[in-house]
Amino acid sequence: MASSIFLLALLALSSPFALAFDPSPLQDFCIADEMPRVFVNGFVCKDPKEAKAEDFFFSGLDKAGDTNNKLGSKVTLVDVQKIAGLNTLGVAVARLDIEPYGLNPPHTHPRATEILTIEEGTMYVGFVTSDNKLFSKVLNKGDVFVFPKGLIHFEFNPGTKHAVGRASLSSQNPGLIRVADALLGSKPSISDDILAKALQLDRKTIDWLQSQF
Repeated sequence: MASSIFLLALLALSSPFALAFDPSPLQDFCIADEMPRVFVNGFVCKDPKEAKAEDFFFSGLDKAGDTNNKLGSKVTLVDVQKIAGLNTLGVAVARLDIEPYGLNPPHTHPRATEILTIEEGTMYVGFVTSDNKLFSKVLNKGDVFVFPKGLIHFEFNPGTKHAVGRASLSSQNPGLIRVADALLGSKPSISDDILAKALQLDRKTIDWLQSQF
């Protein structure tokens, strides 16, 4: 029995799924040091003796993001790039501002599950599973919704007032892939023939769509 438990634990630790998560800290903290020219899965640790309170601090999420854009939305992300002390801790936070009828377009976070809390207004949110099933909900102030890691999701403001959400993410560097940007705005561009076949559209329409990005 003991040998079986040990074997299962060894397999779990060696699986790609287990290694996909942010690394667990082996000390109190590991403040990101961006100066050394060493590439690792994260950042090199700053000498703990040089740590200061500012390494764990960020100010500004009380301020609304600039939503003066085509989408009418703005995400203000606080990750390891903004708080060096988040390195190895596996969390990040974001503020989401959406104007009436604005949209945070379909996107994924390849390294993080997201939990969203509505602080002001109303949002229609949803995510799509790997078998193309949509889970969606209209959220109001105080409501909470979870987007599983890696799945395409979106937030839309169907109301007439500015909406604000606060998101927590299970990675110090969640990553962001916007579906439309990735397909139509890649550099260099994906072949018209490929996109036309994938999206079942003619090449003229594909060319027009790419011009918007």
